[in-house]
Amino acid sequence: MADVSALIEAMRERSDTLSALGYKVRFDLTDQNISLLLDAADGKVCLEQSTGDADAVLKLSSDTLDKLVSGRLGAMLAFSTGRLKVEGSRGVALKLASLLGDE
Repeated sequence: MADVSALIEAMRERSDTLSALGYKVRFDLTDQNISLLLDAADGKVCLEQSTGDADAVLKLSSDTLDKLVSGRLGAMLAFSTGRLKVEGSRGVALKLASLLGDE
């Protein structure tokens, strides 16, 4: 189980890249019963624990999110193997996946 504060910090380190998203994405961490809201709708990145509304909701474990953010797992592989479930806009989820894939 990945540490939530470490996940938040890792995503904040990528805020320059994530600011291009232009949407809100909520990560529902299924193993910790916590939701993180990434708000990049106005070009600035805000990441906080929240169950607020989002354009896309990604349901996954904290370990899977850690692997996605660190580049050790691709979003398409996580989705196709059932480790990642998407609710809402799949287009927003794909855009996020492409941003996370950039190094």
